[in-house]
Amino acid sequence: QVLLVESGGGLVQPGGSLRLSCKASGRTFSGYTMGWFRQAPGKEREFVSAVSWNDGMTHYADFVKGRFTISKDHAKNTLYLQMNNLKPEDTAVYSCAAISGGSIYTTATEYPYWGQGTQVTVSS
Repeated sequence: QVLLVESGGGLVQPGGSLRLSCKASGRTFSGYTMGWFRQAPGKEREFVSAVSWNDGMTHYADFVKGRFTISKDHAKNTLYLQMNNLKPEDTAVYSCAAISGGSIYTTATEYPYWGQGTQVTVSS
């Protein structure tokens, strides 16, 4: 049983920063890929970033390149998303996801394991 629990969301002004965390439990995540997705009201869930747990290979959606950084802490079994220079259009529920496999997966339907999500609101 894989359990993913996100935290760190909140209300931030445009240009501000937040760091999201995703605590993973239930198994060792060696060989897994972990990803962040987001869903804004009335919109489809979209890929934000992903990282291969073993080799650290990363991938970002174009709209977050240079602003967001994905990272992981093996000792804590935790995935992070550092979000800088936030914009109102970044407002969404952010969810972490996991899939067995070392490739980078960018489609939400490929991920079998999901957290409950954390709300990020960017507003002045």
